[in-house]
Amino acid sequence: MENMVNIFLYGKKYSVPGNLTIMKAMEYAGYQLVRGCGCRNGFCGACATIYRIKGDKELKACLACETKVADNMYIATLPFFPLVKEVYDINKIPVDQTVMMQLYPEIYACIGCNACTKACTKKLNVMQYIAYAQRGDFEKCAEESFDCVMCGVCSSRCPAGISHPQVAMLARRINGKYLAPDCGHLNDRVQEIKDGTFNDLIEALMQKPIEEIKELYNNREIEK
Repeated sequence: MENMVNIFLYGKKYSVPGNLTIMKAMEYAGYQLVRGCGCRNGFCGACATIYRIKGDKELKACLACETKVADNMYIATLPFFPLVKEVYDINKIPVDQTVMMQLYPEIYACIGCNACTKACTKKLNVMQYIAYAQRGDFEKCAEESFDCVMCGVCSSRCPAGISHPQVAMLARRINGKYLAPDCGHLNDRVQEIKDGTFNDLIEALMQKPIEEIKELYNNREIEK
């Protein structure tokens, strides 16, 4: 008999195996997930979730696909958070601090509470990369925010209303287009793809069984 735990989904009690992730536990309980499930591997940020363990006053945030259930866990999902997403032409924006003042001035209202960092489902130092964005240090902001999955949990906790993931996305775009050194070998490879150099190889790979593809991937030669 599996170790069963009691969880509460949107206030309703269910008994589920204790070795399941929150997402799998929801499906075990009968929920058909048609949104907020995405990649199921912690990369897409679509399954942002908040929970509290009975007796613990702290409200915690996580991704449902990579967090295991616990006994007396009260769960509510947050599959979408309405971030402020400004529209801009990456080819025309100023590549300095003024771009943040124009597009995301709310970052200068940050009170340094660090609630964003505490809430981050990927354990990023969110307040720090916002500080880099404030100073116009887009390279450091891009590096610090690189693993952001755009789940929006940080913004849901921000008293200043900052859309941290969108600020970070802008910084990474600026860094990629204007600041990062040009990668000659990448340009060459992109051109080879456009020329169809790998078409036969890709077609042959697509005909292989999925298990063989996994084996090839796991044993591939990794460039140092």
